Amino acid sequence: MNRSRTFTNLVLTVSCLILLQACGIFRSTPSKKDGPPPVLTKPKVEEKKPEEKKPEVKAPFNVPAFAKEVKRSSYNVAIFAPFYLDSVFAASSDIPGRTMPRYVLPGLEFYEGVQLALDSLGKQGIRMNVRIYDNKSKQSDVQALIRNHQLDNTDLIIGAVGTPEFKPLSDFAKQKEINFVSATFPNDGGVSDNPFLLISNSTLRSHVEAIHDYAQKGFANKTVLIVRRATAFEASIANNIKAANDKMYYEKKVRIREVIWSDATTEQQLSQYLLADRPNLCIITALDEPGAKTILRKLAALKTTYPLHVFGMPTWDVMKFKEPEFAGVTIYYSSPYYNDKTDAYSRYITDQFKRIYKSRPSDMAYKGFELTWYFVRLLAQDGLYFNKDVNKPSNRVFTTFNFQPVYLKDGEHTPSYFENKNIYIIQKGDSADLKMNAVL
Repeated sequence: MNRSRTFTNLVLTVSCLILLQACGIFRSTPSKKDGPPPVLTKPKVEEKKPEEKKPEVKAPFNVPAFAKEVKRSSYNVAIFAPFYLDSVFAASSDIPGRTMPRYVLPGLEFYEGVQLALDSLGKQGIRMNVRIYDNKSKQSDVQALIRNHQLDNTDLIIGAVGTPEFKPLSDFAKQKEINFVSATFPNDGGVSDNPFLLISNSTLRSHVEAIHDYAQKGFANKTVLIVRRATAFEASIANNIKAANDKMYYEKKVRIREVIWSDATTEQQLSQYLLADRPNLCIITALDEPGAKTILRKLAALKTTYPLHVFGMPTWDVMKFKEPEFAGVTIYYSSPYYNDKTDAYSRYITDQFKRIYKSRPSDMAYKGFELTWYFVRLLAQDGLYFNKDVNKPSNRVFTTFNFQPVYLKDGEHTPSYFENKNIYIIQKGDSADLKMNAVL
């Protein structure tokens, strides 16, 4: 199987180096003449004008490194992805059952997209030394790599990592002033003081703020209802929505009401919060599919009387709502990525995957390609510290990135990190999902 051979080759090459390869003024003395001596006057000393102070030029985002222009003829790039090589090849060098375990696929597919982007960038003349690390392998343990100085000369880190690798990589990036692009982790991992961290997969707080913004502005006449379970986590989501509502300056915004859901909640109790003469925008805070569908079934039973628009969390992107009871309920979710796969980049990736891997690219492959293409091009264009111009429209692949500084502490002048704040609101469709909000 071609894909298996590719994976086996990856094992042999995963840590290999990839080389992409004033004048003086003389005054004459006047001659002496008869008569009284001339009256000599002391030359007037010109007053020195006070020196004008040049305005102090601040570094972008108050980060001194961002004011530097550091370009190289070749750049060192480190890519991290979870291959789980230690687990797959624990007993032998053959793939067990000649079929790759499902938990390996996301990391492998991410790598395949990365590799395709690197090949294409190399053909454009961008020279790189690239190292690929399996962040789930003992040999590529992040702490060991840092301790052994194997990452010291890195110019850019792109990582499809989560816990426990995220925080050590972030701390290292801050110490060495290396930009670290978090590719897939939708969390800040407790980081609150690293302006060299770029979170591309937006945090849950940004998602719910975007959902609230769309609900308030996307409907002229509406009522907004939060439906949450009695957990601290879902209470925090609801609090973020209410905080976004408090900060919003919008003359047509409406008051948000809240229902604390339990299995004993009845349809009649829910109906007390709904109106028959306008859209009822229900934001459900459940991230898990069983919980989301349990709440949605109760709401769906009221759809003939009350117009329902249900907004779910970003985890709803992979959920299927094909059950008959959900028919007629408009369902939305949020995502930092949207790709209808009709553009030139997508067609190129699809063609290459058919030719090389005899398969169709997954969403992880598209992400690997996009992030590698986008940030390595920034590196080649602007050097190590591309941060002041990180949102380049000309570099857009599928996603319109909108990296903005996030300040977690009141009064701080240096960003805690940068986060992609462009969130797409997507409506679930029978055959395809539809993007509802305009691209920034």
